[in-house]
Amino acid sequence: MFQKDWFNVKSKATFATVLQKVTVLILLHLFLLGAGSSLAQKCNLSLRGKILHQENDNPIEAAYVMVMETRTGAASDANGNFIIRDLCPGTYTITVQYIGHKEIRTTLELTGSSINQTFRMMEESIGLEGVDVHGHRESVQTTTAVTSLYGETLLESRGESLGESLKRVAGVTTFSTGSTISKPVIHGLHSNRIMILNNGIRLEGQQWGAEHAPEIDPFLADEITVIKGAETVRFGPEAMGGVILVNPPSLPTSKQNQTDIHLLGGTNSRMGNISAAYTGGSEKIKGLGYRVQGSAKRAGNVRTPNYYQANTGMAEYNFSGSVGYSSQKLGAELYYSFFNTEIGILRDSHTGNLSDLQEIINNGEPFIKPDFTYEINNPKQVVSHHLAKVKTHYHLSPEWKINFQYGFQLNQRQEFDRRRGELNSRPSLDLELFTNTLDLFVDHTRKNTWSGSIGVNVIQQANSNVPGTGVTPLIPNYDMVNAGIYAMEKYLKGPLELEGGLRYDFRTVSAARFVGNELQEADLDYQNFSAFFGGRYQLSPYFSFTSNLGTAWRPPNINELFSQGLHHGAAAVEIGDPNMVSENSLKWVNGLEYESKKALIELTAYANRINNYIYLNPTGETFVSLRGTFNVYEYLQADAFFYGVDLSGSYSFTDQFSGYLKGSIIRARNIEENNYFPFIPSDRMDWGLSYQFGNKAQPNANRITLSNLLVAEQTREPDFDLAPAPPAYALFNLGYQRKIQLGDNSLNVGLQVTNLFNTEFKEYMNRFRYFTADMGRNLLIKLNYQF
Repeated sequence: MFQKDWFNVKSKATFATVLQKVTVLILLHLFLLGAGSSLAQKCNLSLRGKILHQENDNPIEAAYVMVMETRTGAASDANGNFIIRDLCPGTYTITVQYIGHKEIRTTLELTGSSINQTFRMMEESIGLEGVDVHGHRESVQTTTAVTSLYGETLLESRGESLGESLKRVAGVTTFSTGSTISKPVIHGLHSNRIMILNNGIRLEGQQWGAEHAPEIDPFLADEITVIKGAETVRFGPEAMGGVILVNPPSLPTSKQNQTDIHLLGGTNSRMGNISAAYTGGSEKIKGLGYRVQGSAKRAGNVRTPNYYQANTGMAEYNFSGSVGYSSQKLGAELYYSFFNTEIGILRDSHTGNLSDLQEIINNGEPFIKPDFTYEINNPKQVVSHHLAKVKTHYHLSPEWKINFQYGFQLNQRQEFDRRRGELNSRPSLDLELFTNTLDLFVDHTRKNTWSGSIGVNVIQQANSNVPGTGVTPLIPNYDMVNAGIYAMEKYLKGPLELEGGLRYDFRTVSAARFVGNELQEADLDYQNFSAFFGGRYQLSPYFSFTSNLGTAWRPPNINELFSQGLHHGAAAVEIGDPNMVSENSLKWVNGLEYESKKALIELTAYANRINNYIYLNPTGETFVSLRGTFNVYEYLQADAFFYGVDLSGSYSFTDQFSGYLKGSIIRARNIEENNYFPFIPSDRMDWGLSYQFGNKAQPNANRITLSNLLVAEQTREPDFDLAPAPPAYALFNLGYQRKIQLGDNSLNVGLQVTNLFNTEFKEYMNRFRYFTADMGRNLLIKLNYQF
């Protein structure tokens, strides 16, 4: 109980007020620190920038940038970024070196302001053994808010779903159905408003359902990037809320090999997880590389602090493989991934009659409290996803490159309900979604000043209900075609970076289904323009400012138009509206960043006006059938205004002792009704302290971290909900990470305890909060061996 008293849950306005004041004080302190530093030294200019591959704009890690006159320099990080501080005004000779690439030597003049410079390096054919040159990899350079998970941070997240991993990013939460199904939420938006790219291919699954998690294995990635702006110009209508890039490791183009093995175990649900990956390069064919990867996961009933949840086990089996070739002129890649999962749905979410439904909501926890088991029964869902792509690029000249990419996807979703007799073995929802995507675009770079692209994108989809379910399909069969053309341009000069873009999309949808003996058909067309303009300016050696203003749109999805029945996996009746129109938004994102040798602070503020925002609203009515009693939801539209603040930062008190802070505040108002929308994340703050034993440069470094997550009560509820929002909660987590060097190989050992004090809590963004508490204490043991 001390967690709730300490957090003061009775004060509903305290959390947001405290976080706002903390933000102001931190920024004021950093401003005075930066101003003081500038006054204390005359040589206060800096050179910062990014090192990229000329052939594909991928970041280069460990390139060295040298200022010849001062003999000072810096190496680029995993994102290609570097910074050299404490430079005096004057003219300098700059060299950029990276093994296997041509040296860059240029002259830059620093006057009264710092410079932000991008260097693109060209591969050079040299006969050295052990040169680590990598092939094509998808990356996005943008002036909007971007955060990446890689290295140790990504290693710590291994074994979690994609949605859970991304909660490490400020402003990103999850919309979940129990403890095993979660999908990412960026600035209050989720599902078809968030685009996920699997190795450059937009993931197309049945993501319209609240319990439809992304069909992707996080183990295939060595970097996961979150773009928190409207990116419809780059990717199309489904990117109006943000983009998530899941990037596998780059393929080698020289003789080398590496094996990665992950072994994980968890006490809660007695989870076991294994993943293995092998990467190799050809000795005979320079530029040829390949990678294979697979994983398996098994878990049983989830346990809250006081009881097991019935039928909450899961099983997952995944595979991915790729082969690629890269040279100075030509690059090509073949890629395939397979995702398969079986997930049990909390049995108590499917009630038998109206009185049972009311009683379990009033009770707040399940009446059925079984022992532990791995067995998965109905209700459940079985999902498989195939993705294949072929991509090639060709350099027309050192400045111009043409790119072609084709992707094919097959998504198969089956949802099973508790039914009588022979029907129990049949799925109640059985869908197959075929998707073909085609991208053709041209990139150009003009030395280090101009870069951009122009291209076309075509998407074709066919979704069908597989016969034999014995029920009227929730959504009709449909065919969809979307075609878009776009152009983007970026300008970089000194401390200033500007970019802009324009896109036009046209979409046609044809739907048909039988309701009884009556054939219902619909043919719909949608079209719209989207545009953005953004910039970044280096205010001083320590401060930088970014701003991005973009329009976006999204046509209504098929379920929002035509849902008319029981959605078994969600345990709810959903009613669509065929007269819905497209959503249109205008989002403005501003960011202020402070970076010094010891501190990194990022503040992001945004405002998003969405006309005709589509949301699923509880009606308060129930539907009674032979299969049980279910709440009724309907899709509605209203003008919305989303706005909020994200704050993240870290500070190194000493070489061994450091801390971090992440927080987010979001508000989402229904402008037409002057009330609030359902399922909007509440205010939250995550902070922690880490101690590094020894030195990071030591081969056997180890680190311990204690963190605390504070989540406020959601007081901005819609006019009607099935139950009041749960109270605020505070969770403590403990982590230990050790890296052991074994010759040329390395062993990473991790120990994590989530919900350290086994606190009982309910998350407002969990759809099953009406029926049960969230997961209790969980001890995770993680082993990673690289050789």
